[in-house]
Amino acid sequence: MVVPHHAGGARLARHRLAAELAEVVSPAVLADLVAVLAELVGNAVRHADPLPGGVVRVAWRLRTTPEGAQVRLRVTDGGAAGGPRIRPADADAADGRGLHIVSGLASRWGVERDGLGQSVWADFDPVPARPGLLVTG
Repeated sequence: MVVPHHAGGARLARHRLAAELAEVVSPAVLADLVAVLAELVGNAVRHADPLPGGVVRVAWRLRTTPEGAQVRLRVTDGGAAGGPRIRPADADAADGRGLHIVSGLASRWGVERDGLGQSVWADFDPVPARPGLLVTG
């Protein structure tokens, strides 16, 4: 999905993700997914340029396996001079913890760059699927 490059874009992305995955993953996992997506979109809005049209592209991929669901979140923006990195956050600092949250909740995360900008992704795998979910390979 494409969202505006402002704080309202994060809200749109969170609501859409929650609506699409609510029946697939447990509420606890969904809360982690929503928190990480909010951080990634928020970072794109605060620290990176927009894609053409003043937007940020948000995507997620769900794959079910016998072990559970695998989810990848991806946020693509126009890039920034300095790429995303975990930085030390003072206990009294008002910000600077976003990628600490992403790192703590996701199985792994990373950054990919191309000629148009950068994508920050976060993987969750495997996460428990909702009881009764048909699991396919």
